[in-house]
Amino acid sequence: MAKAMTKSQIADFIAKKADLKKKVAVQILEDLAGWRTKKRRTPHAPGLGKLVLVNRKARMGRNPQTGEAIKIPAKKVVKFRVAKACKEAVLGKK
Repeated sequence: MAKAMTKSQIADFIAKKADLKKKVAVQILEDLAGWRTKKRRTPHAPGLGKLVLVNRKARMGRNPQTGEAIKIPAKKVVKFRVAKACKEAVLGKK
């Protein structure tokens, strides 16, 4: 499995691909991140996927050290749903 790219590596890639300075590429990444989190209720990146808010129910869990049963409270979590186009690009068509 390939190692995940860092923000700096992604900025380098964008800068080389678009013939830009790295500083401009970093600014593009920061602007995209800000747009996804501030401007939309359910942020999505076309072709990549979208962030969705999921409500988890309360449940019973187990403390791995003691084996004692514990109650895990209900909570909201953010999940990323991958777009069909991105899945097909990574996994190949079925």
